[in-house]
Amino acid sequence: MAKEILLNAFHMNCVGHQSCGLWRHPRDRSSEYTSMKYWQDLAKTLEQGLFDGIFLADVTGVYDVYNNSPDAALRSASQVPANDPFTIVPVMAAVTENLAFGVTGSIPYEPPYAFARRISSLDHLTNGRLAWNIVTGYLDSAARGVGKKSQMTHDVRYDIAAEYMEVVYQLWEKSWQDDAVLRDRERGIFANPEKVHMISHDGEYFKLDAIHLCEPSPQRTPVLFQAGTSAKGQNFAARHAECIFIGSTSTQACAKTVKGLRKQALEHGRRGDDLKIFGMMSVIVAETDEAAEAKRQDYIKYASLEGALALMSGWSGIDLSGFDLHALTGEVKTEAIQSAMNSVGSKTVGEWAEFLALGGAAPLAVGSPKAVVDILQHWMDETDIDGFNLAYTVMPECIDDFVELVVPELQSRGVYKTEYKEGTMRHKLFGRGPRLNSPHPAADYRLN
Repeated sequence: MAKEILLNAFHMNCVGHQSCGLWRHPRDRSSEYTSMKYWQDLAKTLEQGLFDGIFLADVTGVYDVYNNSPDAALRSASQVPANDPFTIVPVMAAVTENLAFGVTGSIPYEPPYAFARRISSLDHLTNGRLAWNIVTGYLDSAARGVGKKSQMTHDVRYDIAAEYMEVVYQLWEKSWQDDAVLRDRERGIFANPEKVHMISHDGEYFKLDAIHLCEPSPQRTPVLFQAGTSAKGQNFAARHAECIFIGSTSTQACAKTVKGLRKQALEHGRRGDDLKIFGMMSVIVAETDEAAEAKRQDYIKYASLEGALALMSGWSGIDLSGFDLHALTGEVKTEAIQSAMNSVGSKTVGEWAEFLALGGAAPLAVGSPKAVVDILQHWMDETDIDGFNLAYTVMPECIDDFVELVVPELQSRGVYKTEYKEGTMRHKLFGRGPRLNSPHPAADYRLN
């Protein structure tokens, strides 16, 4: 029996996420990202299409590596301006009942005490529909924004992340016992102080002596996403992540990464199916293959190569304005996102910029509903992924088209749900929950 495909929309609280320049298309509405209506309309469409969630990317800092200036990113609206992704979760949750929200939160830029409170608050408001995409940051501009000269090295950032997880796990799982909240009106006792515990942590990077400010939320620890595919990132993901987001332009490279991640999960005492792995894909669909190709050609007219190069420079940490556009991406070595260049194969810098400008750094599925689903199923069969984060092109047209044309084709083949399951996000994805259980490290801190 074919595996049921999981689907997230891949978005960001900004004008241009990865399809650089397409905000200029006459049918694109992404420049309306500052309005509640934009996000609520999108959320309702995604729930109509039975999407598992919306995965919200984020970056702290601006892409100012290219030409040593933010000008290219600003001109092309390449992930700047960008608003806080957490603020739009309640906006979308208010008009949906099942859609889940995976939100990127960067570890270096918010103390774990405050961050844990924000996550618990949103898990309450969404009734357990929240996930956290754990990232360690990569832009020097972001580091300068919090008073540092530059980012710490890649591996040190993961060491910091490991300790950060220890702290938030204790706040979410250990500070309040399950039966701490009484709501006893007659005795005037809301919470039993004996069952609320001080968390004391004195580590290399973080110090804490406090109780968690929030009563236990439906999931306590949110569903945990991670997107690092470096050696250090994979090891971190195999220990902590429930869902892993990987980017690859070939089924062979994707399959190798998936196999490695599941193997490492087993080495940490977890089961291979404890991980839900999402690949990236961008879809341009129309009634016929010819109409879809015409749509792709129309979109290309609005793509910004300058914006793509600004993103690439930020991801690699190297000013690509100084590189020949015919240089192979494998020649670019980086302390930023180590896998960013290698994931695209043997492309030149110029070819990669052209590729990135339409649909982001994702494989591009173009065609009729049948052709698109054939591609999705091929990736599922060849790589052992569990689903896709769908990168957008023209918004909301690409989502509307997917829900109208692709979802019915998926359902007719029996590889996509026809209704939502009950329960929290963890229930829906894994059929268990709402809390993490052993051997996940979060469970080690549980008192009851």
